[in-house]
Amino acid sequence: MEQAEAGAGTVAAHLLPAPLQAADESPAPRTQAPPAGTPAPPAAASAPTRPPVKPAVFIPVNRSPEMQEERLKLPILSEEQVIMEAVAEHPVVIVCGETGSGKTTQVPQFLYEAGYGSDNSVIGVTEPRRVAAIAMSQRVAKEMNLSQRIVSYQIRYEGNVTEDTRIKFMTDGVLLKEIQKDFLLLRYKVVIIDEAHERSVYTDILIGLLSRIVSLRAKRHLPLKLLIMSATLRVEDFTQNQRLFPEPPPVIKVESRQFPVTVHFNKRTPLQDYSGECFRKVCKIHRMLPAGGILVFLTGQAEVHALCRRLRKAFPPPRARPQGKEDQEDSVEEMRKFKKSRARAKKARAEALPQINLDHYSVLPAGEGDEDREAEMDDEEGAVGSDLDLDLGDDGMDGGEQPDASLPLHVLPLYSLLAPEKQAQVFKPPPEGTRLCVVATNVAETSLTIPGIKYVVDCGKVKKRYYDRVTGVSSFRVTWVSQASADQRAGRAGRTEPGHCYRLYSSAVFGDFEQFPPPEITRRPVEDLILQMKALNIEKVINFPFPTPPSVEALIAAEDLLIALGALQAPQKTERVKQLQSSRLSRPITALGRTMAAFPVAPRYAKMLALSRQHGCLPYAITIVAAMTVRELFEELDRPAASEEELAKLKGRRARVAQMKRTWAGQGASLKLGDLMVLLGAVGACEYAGCTPQFCEANGLRYKAIMETRRLRGQLTTAVNAVCPEAGLFMDPKMQPPTESQVTYLRQIVTAGLGDHLARRVQSEELLDAKWRNAYKTPLLDDPVFIHPSSVLFKELPEFVVYQEIVETTKMYMKGVCAVEVQWIPSLLPSYCQFDKPLEEPAPAYCAETGRVLCHRASTFYRVGWPLPAVQVDFPQGIDRYKHFAQFLLEGQVCRRLATYQGCLLSSPSTMLKTWARLQPRTESLLRALAAEHADCRDALLAAWTRNPRCELGQGRGGVKRGARIREHCANTSRTCPQPAPACGSTAASWLQPSAAGRDHGCTSPGLPASTRPPAVCPPRGRQREPFKT
Repeated sequence: MEQAEAGAGTVAAHLLPAPLQAADESPAPRTQAPPAGTPAPPAAASAPTRPPVKPAVFIPVNRSPEMQEERLKLPILSEEQVIMEAVAEHPVVIVCGETGSGKTTQVPQFLYEAGYGSDNSVIGVTEPRRVAAIAMSQRVAKEMNLSQRIVSYQIRYEGNVTEDTRIKFMTDGVLLKEIQKDFLLLRYKVVIIDEAHERSVYTDILIGLLSRIVSLRAKRHLPLKLLIMSATLRVEDFTQNQRLFPEPPPVIKVESRQFPVTVHFNKRTPLQDYSGECFRKVCKIHRMLPAGGILVFLTGQAEVHALCRRLRKAFPPPRARPQGKEDQEDSVEEMRKFKKSRARAKKARAEALPQINLDHYSVLPAGEGDEDREAEMDDEEGAVGSDLDLDLGDDGMDGGEQPDASLPLHVLPLYSLLAPEKQAQVFKPPPEGTRLCVVATNVAETSLTIPGIKYVVDCGKVKKRYYDRVTGVSSFRVTWVSQASADQRAGRAGRTEPGHCYRLYSSAVFGDFEQFPPPEITRRPVEDLILQMKALNIEKVINFPFPTPPSVEALIAAEDLLIALGALQAPQKTERVKQLQSSRLSRPITALGRTMAAFPVAPRYAKMLALSRQHGCLPYAITIVAAMTVRELFEELDRPAASEEELAKLKGRRARVAQMKRTWAGQGASLKLGDLMVLLGAVGACEYAGCTPQFCEANGLRYKAIMETRRLRGQLTTAVNAVCPEAGLFMDPKMQPPTESQVTYLRQIVTAGLGDHLARRVQSEELLDAKWRNAYKTPLLDDPVFIHPSSVLFKELPEFVVYQEIVETTKMYMKGVCAVEVQWIPSLLPSYCQFDKPLEEPAPAYCAETGRVLCHRASTFYRVGWPLPAVQVDFPQGIDRYKHFAQFLLEGQVCRRLATYQGCLLSSPSTMLKTWARLQPRTESLLRALAAEHADCRDALLAAWTRNPRCELGQGRGGVKRGARIREHCANTSRTCPQPAPACGSTAASWLQPSAAGRDHGCTSPGLPASTRPPAVCPPRGRQREPFKT
């Protein structure tokens, strides 16, 4: 057969029906013809009625013989027919296969060969990580001998997708954005959700959305196939979730290509010094066991560096001069003699002493546990050099701290924040004559496969970030891993040869582990997900088919935050209790919310971008938001040093970074922007210097984070230009620092976005305990919080601040701190304030800039009752606001030309405010007309006349002598009046029309009064300012 060598298992593709083809679609590229001599089918009259059989499709692939031979070794090749039959017969299929089974690279190829990529259709594959999407697309293209125009990738910042793409690897966030544009994903015939066992937030959302898209496509006779691939057997959340999949999908188990791994449990579990136990175990493995790489799992960056330092000190690298071949042979012979002499000494002692096993490990097969089983060892395991030959001792030292240059160890760290070039070192072979030892965090569980690993030392711990569902306080906690994670760690030792895994905990402790780690959606805030779902017109989020739903408390907290930000419509104050309860978790999205959803950042940051068009602040706001989103812009320089020389260098770098932070923060208004000004200055200075690795190294910046910030700035710039084309933004590498007035506006913008993160310094009379000194109080926490020592505002202690996040360590520390003026709070954060009645003095006034009625009101900050000064804000909703607006309308303040008719009025405009005004028909008719059109401001009045040009106010009963037409004069006046500029405190997006802002979002904040706002005039664009300090 033509191209018979194209791939193993492709016969299954011939036996399976192809995807449904519409009547107007082009014919399949190749159709399986019946073999010669096949008898004709029976007559149609005698045959039962059957649905028409669609022809099978086969797309040949020209693989190289070497690649084909390598594919045949993958376990999943033997399951191709089973998988393809399940795909043809079911809309949803679950494939479970351990890491190394080949499911990620081979399943897309199965589908391509079966014709699911024909007719301009695409096979979509989602990956939780960008590096996986890129690497897998390149690998599949290489295996299939196809161009990357056909097998492509798309990630957050880049991609090589073309019109010819048939297999598309992408991150889950990319597909979620595509669903917002094309909900039915009409270009896709198959969507594969890879690494579903990681249960990332976006993966869970995608599975819920795709479960509905599959059914909708089926009703339109345009079937979409969904494959969910997992590395574990945790599929009950999918198969037993009736809301997600009414019919449980089939589950296909694929055996992995895994060598046997012997798991050694500890008899005693070290609760504190597990890092020291790791050190002692690595020392014994290196001294006593045969060659093979060592992989150690710890919890964090500091522990990784500390253990690396101890191991390098105990086993220093070989001398600088190259060792000759004879020297190497001599050293190997000496080591062999040493081991033989030690074995003879042990045997001699064994004849005189009883056989006592001092090792603290019981030996069990991987995945099994029996807390009562004694430590036993069979002869076969003892012959290969078991850990039971190690003398653990009771002193815990075993000579590990004594330097031993005869046994060099090549020690490398590995964690997510490590520079990419340093991460790549673990994939290179160690220097000749040394053993590789990688000390890693849980990033080495599934994300990376390190070659040559034979021994795994598992401390059983993991550090995770947890969020309080109500307060949002985040804290890193070191907890036990799950059983599934522990098995993943053990599996790292059996990829190339039989291996050993040494677990530094007992089998009884292992039995108490959770079977699987909790999904991410249950451990983090979900306001960003709720906003994206609302943008997809999913109003009742509580009914969404989550694989594992978040708690109701988390959903309520997310909706409350979005309402406060103006992204969701607030409930009317007139609604009854039952109406409020029924509308809970079902508030519709506003126009501002849709604008915020277009930005790929958290809702708080999206609100900041929506407000930043004013006064030329957009480039600075984009930079600040990008840096806040990327996080960890600066290196962690508090790690322990391996030597005195390294310690001196670290001290010098710390001093340099501290000095540069003070320089970037500046003085005066610039300093009050706080840590966000440091981020802005760091990115600006780095861009000015060309974003070189040398500049980042000299100033303590992580080059990887700086480059990611640059890419996110470009993406946000594109998103802003798409929402507001007239902005005409571009990334300026020579961006000038902001002026003082722009810095003040940026502080207001940040305050409006982080309003729920407001903190107030504890006053001296409120000090109840010494621990409250220099502390701050937040509305949702009873315990004190403090400005982080690394903040540039650590010594300034402003009265009010907003913060990016609270991190709990020894204390609760605020990070990303910015100072706030107390008079801004009522204007910028009205939804968080409890306002008193409008003050009679100063009297309410009309604002010609915004066209709204203003008044002075005192207020308190919600829950904590912090008293706030009386400031000028919008007049509260109600009949009194219509009365005041009618007065200003008749006085000619709304339309200046009407002021000439003051003498023609039958009554004074102040009559509108009198208690007996309802007795006057002319005042009552005007008031009713305004209320009927909801015209309580200039924009609403003009909008009413736009909807109904025949709408006349002040006519009928003679409100104005001789039938003067208010509409004509007001419309004419509005053409000469300046357009109202949205204030910084407005909850509407700056590019929305003011009328839409007030109508859709319930805008009640006009921003700060003119007396407290900085000047609105910015320096001319051509004026040169001093660049960011480098």
